Formats: sequence, C-alpha cells, structure tokens
Amino acid sequence: MFSCAAMNTKANPRFKLLVIFLYLFLEIHISLGGDTISVSQSLSGDQTIVSAGGVFELGFFHPGNSSNYYIGMWYKQVTIQTIVWVANREKPVLDRFSSELRIIDGNLLLFNESDSPIWSTNVNGTMSSTSVQAVLLDNGNLVLKDGTNSSRPPWQSFDYPTDTWLPGNKIGYNKITKTKQVLISWKNSEDPAPGLFSFEIDPNDTSYVTIWNRSRIYWDTGPWTGTFTLAPERRPNIILYFTIVSNDNETSFIMHATNSSVISHISMDLTGQMKQLVWRPTSGWNVLRSFPRQQCQVYASCGAYGSCSDNSMPFCRCLKGFEPKSWSEWGLKHYSGGCFRKIALHCGNLSDLADGERDKFLAMSSMSLPENKQSVRAGNFSECESSCLINCSCTAYAYDNNGCSIWTGDLFDLKQVEEGDSSRKALYIRLAASELRSPKDNKGTIIGVVVGSAAGLVVFLGVIMFLILRRRKKTNGAGTSVVGSLTAFGYRDLQNATKNFSERLGAGGFGSVFKGTLPDSTMIAVKKLESVGQGEKEFRAEVSIIGTIQHINLARLRGFCSQGTKKLLVYDFLSNGSLAAHLFHQNTSNVLDWKTRYQIALGTARGLVYLHEKCRDCIIHCDIKPENILLDEEFCPKVADFGLAKLVGRDFSRVLTTMRGTRGYLAPEWIAGVAITPKADVYSYGMMLFEFVSGRRNSEQPELDGKVEYFPTLAANVTIKGGDVLSLLDPSLEQNADVEELERVCRIACWCIQEDETHRPSMSKVVQILEGITDVDLPPVPRSVQLFDDDRENRLFLTESSSSQSSRARSNMSLASS
Repeated sequence: MFSCAAMNTKANPRFKLLVIFLYLFLEIHISLGGDTISVSQSLSGDQTIVSAGGVFELGFFHPGNSSNYYIGMWYKQVTIQTIVWVANREKPVLDRFSSELRIIDGNLLLFNESDSPIWSTNVNGTMSSTSVQAVLLDNGNLVLKDGTNSSRPPWQSFDYPTDTWLPGNKIGYNKITKTKQVLISWKNSEDPAPGLFSFEIDPNDTSYVTIWNRSRIYWDTGPWTGTFTLAPERRPNIILYFTIVSNDNETSFIMHATNSSVISHISMDLTGQMKQLVWRPTSGWNVLRSFPRQQCQVYASCGAYGSCSDNSMPFCRCLKGFEPKSWSEWGLKHYSGGCFRKIALHCGNLSDLADGERDKFLAMSSMSLPENKQSVRAGNFSECESSCLINCSCTAYAYDNNGCSIWTGDLFDLKQVEEGDSSRKALYIRLAASELRSPKDNKGTIIGVVVGSAAGLVVFLGVIMFLILRRRKKTNGAGTSVVGSLTAFGYRDLQNATKNFSERLGAGGFGSVFKGTLPDSTMIAVKKLESVGQGEKEFRAEVSIIGTIQHINLARLRGFCSQGTKKLLVYDFLSNGSLAAHLFHQNTSNVLDWKTRYQIALGTARGLVYLHEKCRDCIIHCDIKPENILLDEEFCPKVADFGLAKLVGRDFSRVLTTMRGTRGYLAPEWIAGVAITPKADVYSYGMMLFEFVSGRRNSEQPELDGKVEYFPTLAANVTIKGGDVLSLLDPSLEQNADVEELERVCRIACWCIQEDETHRPSMSKVVQILEGITDVDLPPVPRSVQLFDDDRENRLFLTESSSSQSSRARSNMSLASS
C-alpha cells in the first residue's frame, strides 16, 4: 500500500508519472460504447464502435507493418483482423491519437493530426446538424441518420465499397446519376489505396466484368439468366445467392446470405481474382471459389516483363535480364508492378556499334504472344529480326507462318504455356548484348589475351596437352562423349562424381539413386539400374529415345553410362528432393500447404498426359508414387523414372508378365494378368491423390476406435455421401484449404481407382478437371475400397449392389472417355 507521504505528488515525482501513465492508458482504451457516433462524440486513438449484434467493429487500423492508419471496418468475432471497408484508403493518417472522426454540419469527417479534413461523407442537404448520427449496422453498413424515418439514409458505406462485397449490399449501376459501385483491389497487403484490378457491372447485358487498370476487361460472368452463364454454379451454393434489381432507376444485384451465422463475403483479391471466402474458426479463411479460376488468366498479373505460370510457385517471375521494380512488393506477393531491365539497351546507328555491343535477342519458345503486336514486312526470319533491331522502341519480335510481328514499349501479359497449346509461340525478347554473352564469347576473349603473348600461349598449350594425356591415362578410355543430346559418361567419371556412390538419395523399383557433382560443380543424380537385360546397342537406342522427351513436368535425362553390365542414368539434381520427403513430413517445417499440393497434383497430371498422349509412342510409367515425383527449387513437380520399363527387360507385347511397381499403388489389372494400358498409371495417380489429402501413406493411417481406418475407404464415404471433406485433410494444414478444390481432388481420386479401367478418366481429362475447365460428377463407390470396410456407420452405403454401381458408372461414362 502507498503511504500518505508517497501519495504527495510533489514529494514523489515517480508517483506523478504513474498517475499520468494510468490516465493516458485509460484515455486510450475508453470505448465510445454502442454502435453510434453522435454530434457530441468523436472517435480517436484506439476507440471503436461495435454494431448492436457484435458483428462488425469500426475504428483506426494499420495494415501489416505499415505505420499509416486508416478508418476501417472489420469483423468483430473473426480472430484474424479482416478489413472489409476503408474510408480514407488514399489518405492515411500518421497519428491516430491526434486524428479524429467526428460529425460536423451534418457530415462525418476525418481530421488528421494537423486537424485538416482528409475524408468526408460529402452529403449536400438540409439535415439538422444537431440530430445527425453515424450508426454501424450488423450487416456491415455504416449509415448517416438525421432523425427521420426515411427508408434510405442520406449516406451509407454500402454505396462506396472498397474491395469487399458483403451480404445485403448491392453492386450495380445507377441510371439516374450514371454511377456504379465498383470493387477495387488494394494496392498491396500494406496499402489499401486503389490497385490495378476492379470488378463492376456491365449494365448493357447484366453481367459483371473484371478489369485491369480501368481499361482492359479480362474476365466476365456472362449475362444473367437466373445464373451467370459463364460462371455457372458447380454445386448448389448454400452460403450466398443473388437477386437482380432492374428498373428505370438502376440495374443491380443484391447478394444474400442463406445463414446469417456463417461469415462469408466476396472480394477483389490483390492477385486480380474475385474470391468467395468463408470463415471457419478451426481453419481460418477458406476460398470456396475464385474467378477467373487460373491465376494466369488475370491480365498482366505479373506486370511488365513478368512471366506468369500456373505450374510454379510463385506464379510470377521476371524474364532473364530483368528484376522486380519493387522487391518489397514482390516480398508481399504483389507482382503487378512488374520488372525492369538490369542493363540498358544499346540503340542508335548500328554502324557505330561493335558486334559485341549490339543488342541481342533471347529466344523464348514456350510463351503465348502478348497483345498489341504490329505487323511489319519481312521476307524471312533474319529480316524480321533486323526490323526490330533498328527500331529503338522495339522490345520483342516473332516470326511464323503469319509473318513478322514486333512489339514496342513494355511487354505485358506474358504467359508460359505447355507444348501442344495452340497459343505456344517463339518470342524473341530484346536484351543488352552483355546479358546474352555466352561462355564461348568469354573463351574467345581469354584466347585473344593469351595470343597476345607468345610465351604464354606455349605454356598454355603445353599444360592443356599434359592434362589431356594424364586424364586419358587415368581413366583408361572411360571418358565422356556426346550421343545425340545426351552425354555418355565413363563409369569411373560417375564413380568419382558420386564419391563411389556414397550418398544415396533413394531407391525404387528400377534401382538406387545417388547424389553427385561433376567437375564443373553441376549437381547430378545418378541412377544405378538393376536387372538390365539389354545389350549395348539396344540400351543406347532406348536411352536416346528417353533423352528426346522433354517437358516442364518431366525429369530431364542428362546422360548415361553403359559399360558391360554397368548401366547408369544421369539426371539433373532437383534441390527439393522427392514429393514423399515433403508429403509424409516428419516435422512441421516441411509441410506442404494446400495450394502447393494442388499445383503439384496438376503438374504431375500434365507430365503424365505428355507421356501418354504427346510422345511418338505412348509411354506407360508403371510406377507412379510420391517417391517418383521430384520437386525443383520452386516446388514444380517433375515425374521421374519414365520410360525405364523396357530397360529392365519387361515384355511389352500387350500383357506384361513381370510385375513391377509399388504395393499400394498397383492397379487391379497387374494382379489379374490382363493387358496393361495407360489407365494403370491413372489408378496409381488416384491412390497418390488420397495421400495428397491426408499427408500420410494410405497403408499407414492412424487408428480410429481401436481399428485402422483405410483412408481411401473413409475418403470415398465422405466424398460420395456429401460429408465434411475438410475432416479428411492433413491435420497439419489445420483445415486451411480451398474446399471446392479439395472436393474436386477427392472425386477425381475415386474415379481414378475404379476397378474397371474403362470407367477411369484419361489423364488429359484429369487435367481439365483440376484446371476447372470440366466438371466432375459424383463417382460410384470404388469396389476396391469396399474390401477394407469394417462395419462402420457407412456400411449400408458401401454395400450398394454391383448392378447399381454399373448403372451409375455407365451414366457417367463421359468422364472416362480417353
């Protein structure tokens, strides 16, 4: 307890400071109380108002690590502060304690620390200045009231949305004032100022459009016919639905919530996608659907000179010779600011430039051509290149059957596309010569210097000859050579590179893999093949065919070794190892989030499509499993071990007599001894999809009620009966996943493991479903999973007669067309 002497503030300055501190603390945390700001009140510091039902809260906030403050509105009961409306999104304040939100002359105004008004409701009318109130409603609408019972307030925040569409609000077009409600993305996660992407109604055909930079429409819903024709519901939406208001005054859509207790809204995301989000206390915000479905369908989502790929994480990269304009924004995963050149171009009178200084062109063969091209006359490829080179504004060119096209100014909307895509073209990007200077050029420079000294040249050549002779003697003729596009390594070379095969990366049905390093410091992975029954000539022929197969989602073969019985394959080393190492994680640092898992599943499917359908001869992998899916530094999946079946002596006449593969992933036809087709890979892929969901091997599931639950059985029951698919998700993800994507993956998996291979989809159909291009019907119960059922609550469903299964399978045969 304090003594009387201690309470004398003059005698005890520390007590005085304590009193001041307590006063400031109480002053800071005094809430206005209720849901209203009246004329006699103001809102400042940490004061807030809360809607009557405790749904929404309004006050000052600062986004992320920003030091700026804004007046905003957020969900009161959501643990992650989620801003749904911002008043002064373009004019922040620096000191919230010296700034005030108050009512003056019938308007709600925000004054900054200099007591200057920076935001106002701007109501022009004859409202009584003494009776005006600002009230926060439970639907997230902040309204001005003047004491009358008018059904429409003189001002409401619903008329001025920022990036979020809340249930109860309408987004439309006022035919009288010629104004629209528009959703505009934030500039980045720390700045709510208007960004590049917006969402608004097209009153001419009652559709909504998404727009880049207020000028370029890149996606629309299609006109309203009871639903939006280009964005049909994939299933009944039990959370949000729309009604139309169309009359002489307006054309608008009102969004409604079927259950007010479920927190959900639609927002224009930083990425340029419209997303419907639903809050689940156990898993946070979940994306139910997004439009457009693929990120790279968003126009210029990677900005100038940024290349977009839906197969990589992150989805944006700067072209060679460019770097992000703002590293901080790219760190916040906001890429639309784009990239800029590292080295300026040399342009002007080409005769004044040495050949080594002239600009050059980088060939990019896997791109879709950007818009705004200009056609120029050119009789051949060289003339097309020259026409761009002499034009200082020309930044890229392309030449094909349609002639010569050039682009001037910055390049936007660059996309990486796969082989077989009709939009895939060769695009030549203009770069400074130094950006494309090859090792050969550097060698020429070095040789030029050496030639300048006769004595040095003699010494140089003598040393080179000595090293060559010594190496030949040491390797005894086992050196490297080039066969086609592959390097033929000597066995001793690979022995040295792998330190006598001391660091094993893994093992599979075809042999063990070891880590190695070539003399030039290139990292490699060396596979020692087992039980190879082919001779030298046949082996080299088969390997040469494998070496020609290249795809972004297939592991690239670098070379091979064939010396007697020693048969080895050399691949590029992939830094993130196998999918199994991450999927069946031992610690939380390696847990793959759902978005990454989904992209890996999609990339793997694309790689299998290439093997099954795009190669000259169909290649059946025969051993699809997480160990054979490798991941590069960006977690882009690479299917490994493809095309090795013939190398280990299999009989591929039509019926395979030697079974290779991995238990738990083998299709029933392997055991039955019938013909093996690409649908065997589809089955293995489906079994692997279940492991994408659970994060565990199907054969290593935890016990439930004292019994081991076979996960494919559990997943099939939940998926087909319409249960909570989030309950199937890897617990490490804490239910943080796109529910629609999760349901799609579970349905695909059930289709892939159908016992009758004709009922399984082709891998190209799987890709279309994962991309959202094609819907996936509810599958029949796979017979294989019924074998593992053990009288649980789903037994009645699982004992459905085989005849009804066949009937349902026939009704959905469109899915299984290959």
